[in-house]
Amino acid sequence: MNHHFSDILVSWYIKNKRNLPWRETKDPYKIWLSEIILQQTRVVQGLPYYLNFVKTFPTVEDLASAEEQQVLRLWQGLGYYSRARNLHACAKMIVSSHNGKFPKSAAELKKLKGIGDYTSAAIASFCFKEVSPVLDGNVFRVIARYFGIQADIADAKSKKEFYQVLNQVIDPERPDLFNQAIMEFGALHCTPANPACMYCDLQSTCFSFENKTQSRLPVKSKKIKVKEKHFQYLIFTLGEKVFMKKRGDKGIWAGLYDFFLLESKEFKIEEQFDKSQLEKLTLIEESKVFKHVLTHQVIWAKFFVINLPSLEGYEFFLKQLCAFDRHELIDLPKPKLIDNYLKEYFLT
Repeated sequence: MNHHFSDILVSWYIKNKRNLPWRETKDPYKIWLSEIILQQTRVVQGLPYYLNFVKTFPTVEDLASAEEQQVLRLWQGLGYYSRARNLHACAKMIVSSHNGKFPKSAAELKKLKGIGDYTSAAIASFCFKEVSPVLDGNVFRVIARYFGIQADIADAKSKKEFYQVLNQVIDPERPDLFNQAIMEFGALHCTPANPACMYCDLQSTCFSFENKTQSRLPVKSKKIKVKEKHFQYLIFTLGEKVFMKKRGDKGIWAGLYDFFLLESKEFKIEEQFDKSQLEKLTLIEESKVFKHVLTHQVIWAKFFVINLPSLEGYEFFLKQLCAFDRHELIDLPKPKLIDNYLKEYFLT
């Protein structure tokens, strides 16, 4: 084992770690919650969600018995809603198949819904001191720079090389501290841009510092191709009722609520209705264009509030929609884009 590397990391962590609530517990339920919430989410954004989940669902049994709509509503704004559905499904598995107890090994944890290599290693090491190294973006960066590894981290085959190194350097007596230390070091010190090399205790033995390769490591070749989409939302109202639809079981917004949607860049409201329909309805409001950025796409969305004279004659538009009172919209689980619009225009 490379005691120098491990000892320095742990020492740095003890002095510099952020005080976060999930670091004050060994409860696997709370560790698991924090890890799922923080996937693809910054700590500053994820912390309020973690606190809210722990308050609303103090135990895994509480989460397992919740309605999916309540879980999705609590998750609203974090994105990647499949994580919330997997979180809920996993809680049910733990209660029904494991008597409410989390398995203690990474191998058994990986059998649960939504738990992969990283999360299983984190829970097993943090809670049960299993010697299982974690490997996330921060760890890739620290290991690649310190040891000069040129393997492309976008290639799944490269993981084996990184795990081989980690298995040699992880502290077998303190795997929990080592794993937390290397992740925190990557997040705060060995950052993607402008790493604090001049004040680094690993400087004298770091490959990248000696060879000035910080900006080139880790190697990551694949670029995410971002698509642009144009959404036109028609918000139908009838008196005090507002019509929304629950999205299907597939896609990033599965199970969430939005409005009648047309995907079109060139859009004219009058072209969506025949003459008799157009004469009777009233266009109440047309919103600004909202920009909503996701990992793989940018959405440009506009909202049109349309008051209907009656249900008759508009069945095509309303057949998959349900009527709600305005105050009910607040508690429906919705994509962040819809929530942003409602807060700025519709529910003010």
